[in-house]
Amino acid sequence: MKKTTGRSRTPGKSHARGRPEPQRIQKLLASAGVGSRREIERLIEAGRIQVDGKPATPGQPVDGSERITVDGRPVRVNPRPSAVKLIAYHKPVGEVSTRSDPEGRPTVFDNIPKLSGARWISVGRLDVNTAGLLLFTTDGQLAHALMHPSRGVEREYAVRVRGQPPAEDLALLTEGVELEDGPAAFDSLAYGGGDGVNHWYHVTLHEGRKREVRRIWEAIGCQVSRLLRVRYGPVRLSRSLARGRFRDVPVDEARALYESVDMPVPRLAIEDRKRRRG
Repeated sequence: MKKTTGRSRTPGKSHARGRPEPQRIQKLLASAGVGSRREIERLIEAGRIQVDGKPATPGQPVDGSERITVDGRPVRVNPRPSAVKLIAYHKPVGEVSTRSDPEGRPTVFDNIPKLSGARWISVGRLDVNTAGLLLFTTDGQLAHALMHPSRGVEREYAVRVRGQPPAEDLALLTEGVELEDGPAAFDSLAYGGGDGVNHWYHVTLHEGRKREVRRIWEAIGCQVSRLLRVRYGPVRLSRSLARGRFRDVPVDEARALYESVDMPVPRLAIEDRKRRRG
């Protein structure tokens, strides 16, 4: 009679010890920051994603050991769940919100920590002449949820304009103006003080179209002379955070970010560090 070891093998689990279990390709690539699961499905249907040189199929199981490319470019994935990193960065004017710039200008990625086995994903962008809060995370699904218009995550900006528009023009900013890419309006507007030719306002909106804040003001004939993002969802730009510096997003704010887009809160790197110190 054949002797048994007492160990049972789960059917279908033939991976080598320590090798991660397969998961749907949409989930793996979303975690790597390629896009939302729906966007990845569209890329697959268009034949733009390949696995080991063959066109990917929706729901295809992958474990990260494969060579996965999008439009011919390899995608770096980390199939093993790791603690999520989340930082807030104070972008100064003059930096571009891309990983590299053909004109050689400094980028927002120059002053944040380098990662091993993970990739920073920026939550939205700020144009070169706009300063303020930028969030970076290693969770691609969170980044895309925070940026998706359907989630309605609120952004707040401090705006300095030249002159003081009349009340009827200011009313248009929240009632709605027509831009070249459709109607737009601020969710709220509050006067922030000023004297002479410069006056400050605080505005909020829940979408992130290109240069939208500036274009809304320009629609009533107002020139923005300074623009600063001071809040993204529940996370505020700390007054103590100097330009060009970053900070960890505290646990309570990180949890609030996930809750704002109805996502479960994962293991956070900042919590792991606290446990190790404790």
